[in-house]
Order: sequence, then structure tokens, then C-alpha cells
Amino acid sequence: MKCLQRGLGAFGTLVILAVAGAAGYYIYKSVFEPESVSAPSCKSQLNSCITHCRKTSTEAPQVQACQESCQRDAAACEARKR
Repeated sequence: MKCLQRGLGAFGTLVILAVAGAAGYYIYKSVFEPESVSAPSCKSQLNSCITHCRKTSTEAPQVQACQESCQRDAAACEARKR
């Protein structure tokens, strides 16, 4: 019983399709979503800064001081954009 297989077979085809899908995804991300590599907006920087303040500080005065610092940084960011 000599079994001669020609071509990739079902498993080989699935592997090729998976590799092609992964490559297509990364090409799509790099070509069609350029905002992921550009600098974040002032509003998104403010949001992440405030989130960071809430996660890292436990005392209310510390949180307030951190959020005020975030507000100053956001105002400076807006001033630079103009």
C-alpha cells in the first residue's frame, strides 16, 4: 500500500490560509490605520493622564494635584497646536 500524496492537502491549505490572513491583518493595520502611529491628541493625552492619576494615587489631595497637573499639560498642548 503505497500512498502518494500530491499537493498540500487539507492541513497544508489551512496553514497557508492562516499565514496569509495574519500577513493581511498586519498590512491592513500599517496601511489603513496611520493614526495609531501618529501622536495622540491633546484630549486623549488628558484622558490617559487622568486615568493614570486615579490608578496610582489613593489620597484625594494627591489625585486632585495630579489632575490639576494634567489640566495644565492639556492647556499647554492646546496652546502648542495653535
